[in-house]
Amino acid sequence: MQKINKLNPEGFRIVLVLQGGGALGAYQAGVYQALHENDLVPNWLVGTSIGAINAALLAGNKHENRLQRLRQFWNRVSHPDWIDLARVPDEQRRSSVWLSTVDTLFHGIPAFFTPRQFSLFPTGLAVEPETASFYDTAALGDTLDELVDFEYLNSDGIRLTVNAVNVNTGELTRFDNTQQTINANHVRASGALPPGFPPVRIDGQLYWDGGLYSNTPLETVFEDLPHIDTLCFMVDLWSANGPEPTTLEEVQTREKDVTFASRSKRHIENYLYNYKLQCKLRELYSLLPEHAKTTAGMEELATLGADSTLHIVRLVYAGHDWHMASKDINFSTGSINWRWDQGYRDAMRVIEFGGWLKVASKGKGLVVHDLPQHAN
Repeated sequence: MQKINKLNPEGFRIVLVLQGGGALGAYQAGVYQALHENDLVPNWLVGTSIGAINAALLAGNKHENRLQRLRQFWNRVSHPDWIDLARVPDEQRRSSVWLSTVDTLFHGIPAFFTPRQFSLFPTGLAVEPETASFYDTAALGDTLDELVDFEYLNSDGIRLTVNAVNVNTGELTRFDNTQQTINANHVRASGALPPGFPPVRIDGQLYWDGGLYSNTPLETVFEDLPHIDTLCFMVDLWSANGPEPTTLEEVQTREKDVTFASRSKRHIENYLYNYKLQCKLRELYSLLPEHAKTTAGMEELATLGADSTLHIVRLVYAGHDWHMASKDINFSTGSINWRWDQGYRDAMRVIEFGGWLKVASKGKGLVVHDLPQHAN
């Protein structure tokens, strides 16, 4: 007899949606650790950019190995700190992080990306599309091949969807292991943010980072048919809201936040609008005389799943990172560990609160649960 999880008593499908955000993705790892420890293991992982990398590490490993592989990846891409960040004042921590970030810019990260020769200086010379970038991400492919069991991912693993943008058409492409065989190149493509990283060619087509089109792949979940009861944990790494910038550094930081922040509010509004239309269609169809109803019509209505409920649990990374525009390339070990720990703490608060357990589920359409405030 299958054990009932008290945090998911109705057996909802569990989805984890992971945004792009470079080094900020360590926060996502902490969120997953909390889900893992509370038996809220996703049935489906949807990721873009660093979210796609984290998702592949999880989907491509057995349950007992997932956290270990996730930790191995983040340890490999972490940059040693110049000083012990836990033992110095805030200003010294910022200086150490800045030095680590500058070192990453010039030398790359051996397990992730390496600078191309003379790539920091524009030459105007035409090159192969796959080399038109400041950095080479072949090392990431090697790391993924080592830490992800792609045979398992494509046979017994969790459902995985990673998003990328077709360079020629500008359209979003979803690579899904239920539809095709996924390998390291699909994951690299999802994180190929120009001009830093090169496009990746798959089946003759070039692909860039999916975040260029939509950095939070929530639409992928909304558009998945038929709609079924779902508990979706959505992790945002960029803040849509923020103060007016007063320095050039703050301007650049705010520009990145606005560019890559989730457009979840708009997506949610569209989903609810369509959900209401689906409900009205079912209502109108029920009023038809019996002779006007067809099997095909009833089957089409059934695929819409208008009686389903989607709970979205939204977790937002709140690290201030000293308003550094380079926060997404700040791979300092201290920063990585802090973000991981903060993601774990935030997810544990969400789980303890269990907002989705306090709402009648059936037929609600969509319910959003935000991170509860700390008790005063």
